[in-house]
Amino acid sequence: MRPASLRVLAGWLIDGSGAPARTDVVLEIKAGRITAVRPSGRDPLPPDLDLSSATLLPTLVDAHVHLTMSGSADLARRQRQLRMEYPEAEAVIGRHLARHRRRGITVVRDGGDHYGHTLSYKHRAAPGAVHIAAAGRAWHAPGRYGRLIGRPPAARIELGAAIARCSVGMDHVKIVNSGLNSLRIFGKETAPQFAAAELRRAVAAADALGLPVMVHANGRHPVAEALAAGCTSIEHGFFMGRTNLEAMAAGSVVWVPTVVTMAAYGRHLAQGREIGGAAADADLDVVRRNRDHQLAQLRMARRLGVRLAVGTDAGSLGVDHGTAFVEEMRFLAQAGFTIEAIVAAATSSGARLAGFSDRGRLAAGQRADFIAVPGPPQTLLARLTAPPALYLAGRHHSSG
Repeated sequence: MRPASLRVLAGWLIDGSGAPARTDVVLEIKAGRITAVRPSGRDPLPPDLDLSSATLLPTLVDAHVHLTMSGSADLARRQRQLRMEYPEAEAVIGRHLARHRRRGITVVRDGGDHYGHTLSYKHRAAPGAVHIAAAGRAWHAPGRYGRLIGRPPAARIELGAAIARCSVGMDHVKIVNSGLNSLRIFGKETAPQFAAAELRRAVAAADALGLPVMVHANGRHPVAEALAAGCTSIEHGFFMGRTNLEAMAAGSVVWVPTVVTMAAYGRHLAQGREIGGAAADADLDVVRRNRDHQLAQLRMARRLGVRLAVGTDAGSLGVDHGTAFVEEMRFLAQAGFTIEAIVAAATSSGARLAGFSDRGRLAAGQRADFIAVPGPPQTLLARLTAPPALYLAGRHHSSG
């Protein structure tokens, strides 16, 4: 039988709030929830679970994934995944969720797929260890980028009206308000996909349904419009500039920077591998400059106090589900963020974006979902390359 309470001794604890790591801490757990967090010296009883050689942190949240797509470089496979029907998609999604689980990721925020298969999976498949927040099908303007993850509003239907009619069962609304980054011309920006007034009405329609809005936007003008409209998060945000970052900090809009996408393109090009599609003529130097410019924006965001969430865009070429997450965390480290701030972006910030108020922190009242990584916090990002020990509701959970 399950004990009335479980006492877990942590050698080091990073609680997901951004506060400094603590040493020799006891978590008391009852009925799968944390009831107390206190110094070990104040606990008169020996621990039920001794993790004194490990760092404990909340389970991780990937705030931007595409579960129906893989990071495979096999172009035929990628094209097949874009056209597959639900039974095949169900198997693909299940495999990708297993990869997230093995890496200690227990919440994923999906940015959409053309047929809405991920939303269907969430409502049809049996609940598992990884929880999904799904957009279903994203919205893009007619004739503009976004077909692989969604659709445009029907003819003569404004975006806000389309959202009001077609958002049943969704956890958030995904809007595409720019194109992709150019991999051939450094810093090239595309025009916003939607007029500013239409975008404002679209966000208002989502607000009326109680749905947050994640906006794919790169470049100064598309990002500025999304911020003015009242979006919840900016996805990617390449080349958005200081003024937009200041507005995000002032308005508490979350940025999901996805630096790892450019790193993945760079690896493929450096290896002489084919990318194909619209990126077939990609230039390695431009890709690397895109990555470095995004790192510069991250450094600026740190100084300005912009709230971040770690998202990988898993499913993009070269961005593998689960394993890409620690690489994105390392980019935040390169930009000067502390390990505690990085963990907050990888846990509590993403959990709030995904709509989970009782996950992402190791504090009284929260679910006792955590991972244990051998060694002190200083070695965390190096050791997270191996699957961590995963505990759900205080119980060890198989990573297989």
